Parts: sequence; structure tokens; C-alpha cells
Amino acid sequence: MPQLRVAMAQVDTTVGDLDGNVAVILDWTRRAAQDGAHLVLFPETAVTGYPVEDLALRTSFVDASRRAVGRLARRLADDGFGDVTVVVGYVDRVGEDARPGAGGPRRLPQNCAAVLHGGRVVARYAKHHLPNYGVFDEYRIFVPGDDLLVVRVRGVDVAVAICEDLWQDGGPVQMAGDAGAGLLAVLNASPYERDKDDVRLELVARRAAEAGCPIAYVNAVGGQDELVFDGDSLVVAAGGTVLARGPQFREALVVTDLDLPAGVTTPGWEEHVQRVTVTAEAVPAYEPRASEVLQPLPDVAEVHGALVLGLRDYVRKNGFRSVVVAVSGGIDSALVASLACDAIGPENVLGISLPSGYSSQHSRDDAEDLANRCGFEYRQYPIAPMVEAFLGTVPLRGVAEENLQARVRGTTIMGIANQEGHLTLATSNKSELAVGYSTLYGDSVGGYAPLKDVPKTLVWELSRWRNAEALSRGEQPPIPENTITKPPSAELRPDQTDQDSLPPYEVLDAILEDYVEGDRGRAEMLEAGFDATVVDSVVTLVDRAEWKRRQFAPGPKISYKAFGRDRRLPITNRWREPAASASLTPPVDVKTDSPLGQD
Repeated sequence: MPQLRVAMAQVDTTVGDLDGNVAVILDWTRRAAQDGAHLVLFPETAVTGYPVEDLALRTSFVDASRRAVGRLARRLADDGFGDVTVVVGYVDRVGEDARPGAGGPRRLPQNCAAVLHGGRVVARYAKHHLPNYGVFDEYRIFVPGDDLLVVRVRGVDVAVAICEDLWQDGGPVQMAGDAGAGLLAVLNASPYERDKDDVRLELVARRAAEAGCPIAYVNAVGGQDELVFDGDSLVVAAGGTVLARGPQFREALVVTDLDLPAGVTTPGWEEHVQRVTVTAEAVPAYEPRASEVLQPLPDVAEVHGALVLGLRDYVRKNGFRSVVVAVSGGIDSALVASLACDAIGPENVLGISLPSGYSSQHSRDDAEDLANRCGFEYRQYPIAPMVEAFLGTVPLRGVAEENLQARVRGTTIMGIANQEGHLTLATSNKSELAVGYSTLYGDSVGGYAPLKDVPKTLVWELSRWRNAEALSRGEQPPIPENTITKPPSAELRPDQTDQDSLPPYEVLDAILEDYVEGDRGRAEMLEAGFDATVVDSVVTLVDRAEWKRRQFAPGPKISYKAFGRDRRLPITNRWREPAASASLTPPVDVKTDSPLGQD
């Protein structure tokens, strides 16, 4: 059997930075070639970054993508890597030279893979299945392909597919099996969400059995707006054995030596199959190396890795060097500050305490203790004089006065960010966003929200895990123990706690998981054993807070259904769950703005 050394480069590229992405691909191809690779695979649309969204609708962008791929092929040859076969994702279009009926209307964009060899683009493949669910809207942007590409590399027939092609029954997987492919190479930009690594492995193993050949599954890594790509590239044999597996949340070259059957079909066009010979001769026999098979991270460690990578890339790719966090002494701001230090280093983090007249001394002490533990710059600006000056001009009472404190904090933190060039990090978590328990233009201000998709109960889990991880390395835990154990409070009035206004977070998060992520109705939640009064209260709060969520900062997706791209509901909406009171008055909530913008 012919041998083939396959290298999967799980790389971090940036949407729109075509020159930078080409440089990344060149660098990792050099590493793969120096490691003796014959075939190098890069992720879906690695040349352009993913997802390109409506950039694909611009002729200028598609033209630039096509030129970049041609330039990449020539550079590979000029740099001495022309003998290596490289498969890379990019954006192309249905060309004027396309066969009648291939891919639909001509000159419309396609999500493609290019095969590069000898300084040329020797073949291209257009993605068949275009996802139109969750965070994906490719069906609106791209035109599907309908032909399978099989390239002969060192005597082995390698079929090519892209991401969603693997998730759908039949299609390219079945075609690859019918075409007698010795290897199926799948290019992916598959976003991270909890437990998805297990789902991917099961899927790849099942598809490898259906295709009757190994699958090399290369996945992107990095953050792009609200998406995080976790790598975790795989090679799985037809029998389901994992032959190689890469790391999560970092760039890597995953290399494996494969014994594969020789190609036997005569190259040329068949019905919906394009065959291209790149290199017909087999590789001289060599001693294969053992491949690395890494295990996925434990659940909470995996979430932490996703949040750190998403934050780091958002800061780096958007041109910021530093961040500012309003540290209150509470658990949310403490975790955000810790994540920021892990992501970009404490020397690039500024923590600001903004105590009001209601802020307890222990909260002030906890905020300063956090700064000392993490090592970031710490400042304190008491806001009571500013609040009093405002109230002396505009008399406010009750909830409006309480929310004023948060808005003064928001104005202060944004002013400092504006003057010093920091990115402001919002500290609200998913539970608060769900029920509107945050003050618009107050504690919701920020350019990025690391905890946007993190429920409150998981905030505590992450904090405890991070401290335990530090202890295991002989380091000081970053988050003060008192911050973790004390009852959560916004401290906008004496002796206030969150549970004055909300159910216990364990109950709230369980209901939110059903209602937000599971799309379950009231009756289903009651059948699950939840109290009807609590369900009605929570559902009403969630429905009323849609207008506030629309104005919130982006943040990394870690769940099946995150607020924003995943969950799209109308703001103007009179639908109420049957038997739930549409006029139910929400609990008094000092951090809740009314749907009309009046507190």
C-alpha cells in the first residue's frame, strides 16, 4: 500500500486579512514540509478567514480571494515547497467556464477548497451543503457545488469535502465511498460549544465507516467576533480508531502517517466526479512515526480555554493592546479580570473600583485583593460625589436613582477607556442578560463581554476551577475566596442581594436552560417539575428583556444557543406562553429597565 504523510494545520486566521492569512499558510506549510509531509490540509476559508458573511457578496472581495490563492500557489513554489500538495479553503465564484448547471447561476460566490501544487491551482471544490441554522447563514450567501473532487496524491485518491458536507447524510461522503477514495479530507471552521468534541468524534467515525476510508478532519482555531474555533483536528480510520488528534484552542500541526490503497480509476470527468492527478507515483517506503492522540480538556477547563482564546483574539484582531474592567469586588468582574490577565497578560489590564455610598468595605477590599493577586494596575474613583452632583441638578428617586449609580460608573469607565485607548470589558453574565438584570448604559457598557454566554452558576464553577488550577501549579489563586463565597449583590441599596429580585441562581439557570437553549414552553417546564409561579416570573422577565440584549456587546459563544447570532427573536412581540400572565408584573429589580426605557 502507498504511504502518505498527512499534516493538518489548525491555524488562526483573521477575516479579511488576506495577506496576513497567506503568510500564516506559507509558514505552516514550511513547517509541514520540513516535517516530511506529502499532503497539507488547511481549514475552511483559511485564506479569507471565517465567517466572511456579506463580504462574500462583494465582487472586489471575491476577486481578492481568488488572487490571493493564485499568489499563494506561486509563493509556495518560489519558496521550494511546490512538490507538496496543499489543500486550502477560500472564497471563489461560479465561473464563466463552469459546466452548464454546475453550482447554479454563474459568477455567484462559493465556499471552496483549492488544491495547490507546482505553483498552480490544479483543482477546486465547491461546498455542497450550506448550513442555515444557528450561527450559520451560508445558504443566503453562497451557491452550492454539486461535483465531488478526487485528487491523486502520491498514488492515493484523496476526496475533498468542506465542513457541513460531513454533517449531512449522503452527498460527498457517499460519493467519496462510491468513487473508491482512499482518504477523505474535510476542511472545517466548526465553532466551539460545550461537549461538541464528543459529537464531532462520533460523527467523523460514522462517516469514515460510510465512506470506507479514513477521514482527515482539520478544524480552524481562534476567535472571530462571537465565535471561537477550538481546533481538535482528527484523523479517524474507517473502523473508527482515532489515529491522530490535535490540541484545543491553540495552533498546531497534526501529522500522521497513513497506509492507503492505491488509486485505480482512470482520471477524468465522471458523473458529478472530477478526478485530477497531481502526483501519480507512490512515495518510496519509509518508517512511519507514531501519531499524537491528545485527549480533550475537561469540561470547565475547556470552557475557560474558549473564553480566554475568544477574548485574546478579539483584543488582538481589533487593534487593542489593553483592556479596562470595572472591578466591584463581585464574582463576575473578578472572573472577567482573571480571564483578561490569562488572555493578554496582567500588564495590559487596568482594574478600576468605583465605590458608591452603598459599597461595603469588604467589597472594596476584595477588589484590591483581586488586583494584588492578579498583578494588574488598580485605581479607585469614588462615585458618590458625581452621583450627588447629578441628583442636585436632576432629582431622581427609587429605581431611577439606584440605576444612576451604574450609569455614572459606565460613563466613568468609558471616559477612561476613551482617553487611554483601552477596550472596556462588560462583566454581565448570561443569567443577568436573560432576565434583564443589568442597567442599560451602566454595568452593561463595554466593547466585549467575556461572560455573555456564561450562566451565573458556571461563573462560580470557572472561578473555583481557576483557583484550583493555580494551586496545582504552586501559584496564588487569582480570585479572593470571599468573592466566591459571599452572596452576590449589586450593592445599590443597603443589604441588597440578587435573590431579593431573582430566584436562586441554581433554579434560575435550570429554567433558562430549558427556555432559552431548549426552546421549551411553559407546559413542558411545568412537567419537568418547575414551580409555575417561578416559571411565569422568569419567562416574563426574559421576554421583556429582548430590547436590552440587542444593545449588548458581543461575547464568546460556548453554548448550543447563545444570545445574538443563535437566538433571534422580535423585540416588538406580544406572544406569551399559554397560561402565563401577559400582564405579570416582574419583581422589583433595581437593575431592570422597563421596555419603554423608563426605570
